[in-house]
Amino acid sequence: MLETFLIRYALNLLFTFIVVRFIYYPKYRNNDFVFTFFLFNTILFVLCYLLAEADLKFGFAFGLFALFSMFRYRTVTVPIGEMGYFFLVVTLGIINSLASLVNIEMLLVANSVLVAMTFLLGRTLQLTHENFQTLNYENLGLIKPAERAGLLQDLTERTGYPIHKVQVVKVDYQRGIAQLRVYYFSKENESGPLDLDA
Repeated sequence: MLETFLIRYALNLLFTFIVVRFIYYPKYRNNDFVFTFFLFNTILFVLCYLLAEADLKFGFAFGLFALFSMFRYRTVTVPIGEMGYFFLVVTLGIINSLASLVNIEMLLVANSVLVAMTFLLGRTLQLTHENFQTLNYENLGLIKPAERAGLLQDLTERTGYPIHKVQVVKVDYQRGIAQLRVYYFSKENESGPLDLDA
């Protein structure tokens, strides 16, 4: 029994390592989530494996999965892309620990399919989407509705992003600063904080 546990955990850890180190980390570079992914994967694997004999089986696993599908960190917003990786490492932990009727070859195929699909989608599916950020802007003369084209051009030149829409959130006339919400299209890996000091 110990040998089966070690073989399944080694398999689980191998595919989790491939996902986190070679697919997730080169794209997001977030060490905090790397720790979280490995920790949750291991916790779920051990928990599901040890409770597999209690006749809970897959009903228990899907209950855990539903619980984590509602999971949100209270102190930080988890981007939807990183939540996808989170669900993947949770799934790897569950199937590698509970698929007791499946042989090792089938587990290898199932893990490989999940990892290969993640790799292919992450590298080839680069959809353009709309981002927005809030900025402080000091040229109050351009925030007038009649100057909207000039404002868009100025923001695009200064930030380097193709800004297509602007909303004025609030204006502080005493300090001479307007708070703007700017919208631009970009690839997921091109998005980042905008800089008006350029």
